[in-house]
Amino acid sequence: MACRRGCCSRAMNEDNARFLMLAVLIMLYLLCGAAVFSALEQPKERQAKERWAQRIESFTQKHNLTRTDLETFLRFYEEANVAGIRVDTLRPRWDFTGAFYFVGTVVSTIGFGMTTPATVSGKVFLIFYGLIGCASTILFFNLFLERIITVLAFVLKSCHELQRRRQGVMPRDGHRKAPPPGPRDRDRDILAGWKPSVYYVMLILCVAAVVISCCASAMYSAAEGWGYLDSLYFCFVAFSTIGFGDMVSSQRVAYDGNQTTYRLGNFLFILMGVCCIYSLFNVISIVIKQTLNWLLRKLGILCCRGCCRCSAGIGKRLRPRRNAVMPSSTGHGHRRARRTVSIETDAVNESETDGGRRMSGEMISMRDLQATNKVNLALMQKQLSEAANNGIPRPSGSNQNRLNGFSGGVGALGIMNNRLAETSVDR
Repeated sequence: MACRRGCCSRAMNEDNARFLMLAVLIMLYLLCGAAVFSALEQPKERQAKERWAQRIESFTQKHNLTRTDLETFLRFYEEANVAGIRVDTLRPRWDFTGAFYFVGTVVSTIGFGMTTPATVSGKVFLIFYGLIGCASTILFFNLFLERIITVLAFVLKSCHELQRRRQGVMPRDGHRKAPPPGPRDRDRDILAGWKPSVYYVMLILCVAAVVISCCASAMYSAAEGWGYLDSLYFCFVAFSTIGFGDMVSSQRVAYDGNQTTYRLGNFLFILMGVCCIYSLFNVISIVIKQTLNWLLRKLGILCCRGCCRCSAGIGKRLRPRRNAVMPSSTGHGHRRARRTVSIETDAVNESETDGGRRMSGEMISMRDLQATNKVNLALMQKQLSEAANNGIPRPSGSNQNRLNGFSGGVGALGIMNNRLAETSVDR
């Protein structure tokens, strides 16, 4: 118990160091971004203000108006603009199709901002509607992430098996009588635990995001009359759910050609783009975490070896490839036994070896990929739970895990529930 508490204390210190380092790097990133955008956009803003002042002065002199009267009229237009009224005729904002577009931007967290509720009842309803809708959509994104990673891992593993067969390392007939144990048996055992590199998964998702964005930009350029670069900009802003609202698709009353086909294509492109970019962001966060661990090790903050669990020889099992994502097990073939882990050991394992490789040999499993940024919260929640119990770890309930609807590790809540339910397992 003392050994486990020592490992937990070290893990918490390393997690705090990782959190602080990430906060500092994000702050530096924000400062650098602010400097760049200020240098790029501030001259344009000054020119626009000067041009607007000249136009106001010219308009008041030409039509014999006072500046106060003109500003009062412009404020009326600003109020109308908030309600969705523009100089150019646009599609109705609050008919059924317009309202459907609005709720889609709400639950997807894009929030373009071109349509907002103006009534008190509408604003109150939006609070509760968005609470349930956003949570459901995040769960959908996590389900999509789990399945796309499973498919990619299965495809990459199949390609790896085919490559090894071509090299003559593995037999082609899986039903042939097994020869005496030898090098091929060891290769087969290694392949059973083989997992594709997370960098390959990131590359595939990046290519998919680029292809979807390019195809969508071609459609928007033709239908909306935007420049191709402007269309690419809109795709990234929409797919990443930033949603500035300066450019919004499918807002005209009528379009040339088949209008229904364009609006259906707009919906499908946004759906595929958001799912793909969400998955890509999660995979990139893994790479950022590895880079952060490398920086902390260079600074001597993270330990690489020598903790009490290392000395017990737990990390001596055969290790698959590092930086890997594990596919979900199917109904055939070998099933790998599920690890009995705790929050303490899971956190220690993250910082134990070079490159962040876990002592169990797993760099990134399915749950690790989805729970990359959730470990600190799980540790904090468990620490608060133990503090409420006067420092006594919460007993594990085997039946409680089964009764939990999210016990399968789907989504962030399921991952946290699994991690919390698996703590304090007797060893």
